[in-house]
Amino acid sequence: MERWFGVIGAILGALGVALGAFGAHGLKDRVDERMIAIWETAASYQMWHALALLGVAWVISQGPSTAARVSGIAFTVGVLVFSGSLYVLVLSGQRWLGAITPLGGLALIVGWVGLAVALWPQR
Repeated sequence: MERWFGVIGAILGALGVALGAFGAHGLKDRVDERMIAIWETAASYQMWHALALLGVAWVISQGPSTAARVSGIAFTVGVLVFSGSLYVLVLSGQRWLGAITPLGGLALIVGWVGLAVALWPQR
């Protein structure tokens, strides 16, 4: 399982760099500054959580951990929903997508709590 989270983290990291660059260069003449800021938020959260997934992979490599697996799943879902909804919002102009973005944020929070539980010292 740790390999999957490591691979997903690395792929999300590579896509985060590419999407961040696209936002900085490819969108500047197509959307307003507010939409560029939304795109940058999506790319930033994606990059941070790509790194978090690499941390989850490392925790799982140290020994089996249900909390770490839950964390990895939550981070993956969170990035797809949070960042994904923001990317689509900027590209499509469909404002209703902003209504599902907080669900992705909630998944990211669950991921961090799961990682904390996985790292909490066991007796």
